[in-house]
Amino acid sequence: MGSYVQLGEVRTWYEEDGDGRPLVLLHPGAADSRAFEVIVPGLAGHFRVFRPDRRGHGRTPDVDGPITYELMAQDTIAFLEQVVGGPASLLGHSDGAPVALLAALERPDLVRKLVLSAGVFHHDGWAPGAIDLDDETIAFFTDYWGAVAPGGPDHFPVVKAKLDRMHREEPTLTVADLAGYPGPALVMVGDSDEEIPMEHTLALHRGLPNAQLAVLPGTGHGGIDTRIVIKFLTERAEDA
Repeated sequence: MGSYVQLGEVRTWYEEDGDGRPLVLLHPGAADSRAFEVIVPGLAGHFRVFRPDRRGHGRTPDVDGPITYELMAQDTIAFLEQVVGGPASLLGHSDGAPVALLAALERPDLVRKLVLSAGVFHHDGWAPGAIDLDDETIAFFTDYWGAVAPGGPDHFPVVKAKLDRMHREEPTLTVADLAGYPGPALVMVGDSDEEIPMEHTLALHRGLPNAQLAVLPGTGHGGIDTRIVIKFLTERAEDA
C-alpha cells in the first residue's frame, strides 16, 4: 500500500516493501513506480525497497514550473532524509539514472551504493531519435500516465512538454564531474540498447572512480538483471 509525504512543494507518492538495508528505486521518464513491479518481489527479499513517484509522474502531481533533473535530485535527497531517515542505496533506471547520479554527487553521504541502469550523464548521450516519441508511444503514455495521475490523461501533454525540454537540455555533467561520487557504483546496460551508444556508457563507467560495469547480453533499454544488482548491493565494500 502506498503513502504520501510532503517534500517541499511536492506531495510525493511512494510504496515500501521488504526489510533490510534501504534501497530506493528511481523509475524511467513518463513512467512511475509501477515500472518496477516485476522486480520488487526479488529485491524485497533482501532490502527495504522504496519506490517514489517523482514530481509529475504517477500518483505524484505535477507542480507549476519546469521539471528538471536537479529538482528531482533535490526531491530524492529530501526523500532520503525525511522518509528513509538516512543513507540508502539508489537504483536509477533510464531517466531515473541521472536523478540518482545528481543526488549522489550532491550528497554522497546519503548514498551507500549507486546503480545506474540504461542512463546518461549528458543529454548528448542519447542516440539520435531516442527521445522523440512517435504517435503510438505518445498514445500509450497518455493512457498509462493518465490512469493514475491526479491530473488525468488531459494533463499529459503539459508534462510531456516539460520532459521534452529537459531531455534536450539536461543533464550537462562532464566525465570530470563524475569523480564527485567516490562510493561503489554499478553501471548496467543492455548490449542491444538502441537508445544509448555504448561509448557513452563506457565513459560513465570510466568517470566514476569506484565503478563496476555490467553489459547484459540480449537485452534492450528496459532490462535490469536483479541477480547482478543484489550481488553488487550485498557484497562487502572490500570485495567490491
